[in-house]
Amino acid sequence: MSSTVTYTVTGMSCGHCEKSVSSELSALTGVTEVAADAKAGTVTVSSEQPLALADVRAAVDEAGYELVGPAA
Repeated sequence: MSSTVTYTVTGMSCGHCEKSVSSELSALTGVTEVAADAKAGTVTVSSEQPLALADVRAAVDEAGYELVGPAA
């Protein structure tokens, strides 16, 4: 069962930020696509199955940014 979730991420301000977050999230098991948008402050993650929020948060933290949570 595939899953696509958009998360709100604070601290991203440029293309480099987007690449850092995308790189960390892409390394998670099962992730098939990542689209970060610094201007909107969001990252959309597609995966083979729903991801644990803790795993997504850890990946965003590793990139140096803060995961607020799923976007409303």
